[in-house]
Amino acid sequence: MTKTTARPTGRPADRRPAGRGPAPAPQQAPEQPPRSGTDALRIGAFLLSAQFPGQSHTEALERTVSATLTAERVGLDAVWLAEHHFVPYGVCPDAATLAGVLLGRTRRIQVGTAVSVLTTRHPVALGEQAALLHLTSGGRFALGVGRGGPWIDLAVFGGGLEAYEQGFPERLDLLLRWLRGARVGGSGPQFDFPEVTVVPRAAEPARRPDLTGWLGLDGAAAAAVIPRQRQEPSPQPQSGPPVVMACTSPAGVRTAAERGLPMLLGMHSGDEDKRDMLAAYRTAWRASGRGEEQLARVEREHVAAGVVQVDDRAGAARASLLRAMPDFFAYGLGAHRTVDGRERSMRDPRAYTELLCDLHAVGTPRQCADRLLATAENTGIRRFALLAEGSGDTAATLHNLDRIGDEVLPQLR
Repeated sequence: MTKTTARPTGRPADRRPAGRGPAPAPQQAPEQPPRSGTDALRIGAFLLSAQFPGQSHTEALERTVSATLTAERVGLDAVWLAEHHFVPYGVCPDAATLAGVLLGRTRRIQVGTAVSVLTTRHPVALGEQAALLHLTSGGRFALGVGRGGPWIDLAVFGGGLEAYEQGFPERLDLLLRWLRGARVGGSGPQFDFPEVTVVPRAAEPARRPDLTGWLGLDGAAAAAVIPRQRQEPSPQPQSGPPVVMACTSPAGVRTAAERGLPMLLGMHSGDEDKRDMLAAYRTAWRASGRGEEQLARVEREHVAAGVVQVDDRAGAARASLLRAMPDFFAYGLGAHRTVDGRERSMRDPRAYTELLCDLHAVGTPRQCADRLLATAENTGIRRFALLAEGSGDTAATLHNLDRIGDEVLPQLR
């Protein structure tokens, strides 16, 4: 386990042994606002709910809750939640459900899925869930979707290998119609049903609840006990939740571009790979007849996943990840089973960890900031979802997030 060290800034570190529940937010540390401005980088935390060797499922999930509360307090823009089935690589099986829990525990931060796997979910059920979270959170929910992998999940949930290999576009189109429409029917090979009414409609304006009616108060009494901001409509746009799509192949890039969706790019991609995918995206976008003004808006919403580990010395940051992540990769990724028994190759765990350290924000605060700024300069990507739990230790994860807020974010303004 990684030991925490004395912090160089004024805010006290959260110090709680791993696995002992969420660490409370210090009362003396006010919540930090997100960084603003059209050119500002938007830094979010990518939370796997990873079960490192020797940890319980509860400990992994509690770390995700604690990390989300810390991410909001230190001024991060978002948290992004992964979902997996039947493997310790991530013990959250439904990212949208966990998002609902975390939206209820937070006030400002965006909570997104990275990703909800469409090959194991009915698109209408996911669309209903996304609309519910969007409308009841004041528009703070973001839906990331992807097709997942050829895992045993496909047999358990009934989609089968065909849903993975051929069925994703139909599922995605049905989901998008549900999020944007008022009445939707299905007429494809996977989903064939009569037109039904969309309830609740995600495209309705998000409004705060009328607490006066719930409490039985008249206007004067309500004004005395309910803050004014809780009585007024939330200034959210009249649209559904933002949708991003995980892209790992040329076919995925085309699918996202043809539907006007921003991409979520994986941790394994370096800046050159990102540039190639962005160029392919622009080509597919233009081939589909979409306009340049809309392209410029959507390109500001691409998200790059990565890793972040802050320490006073670059070697110490790297060592923290190399102590924990190789065993975690071998333990977590090694548990995957394919749906049809096909052979699969697996990255060498230590070599993969070293690659992630080379590609991403691992080092001193200045080095982490420089790495993020360099990726933004090289690719144009302004949004990041960074894995901050690579040490495998709850207290160290929260300490890492504190240092990101205190020492990295100010250098990105």
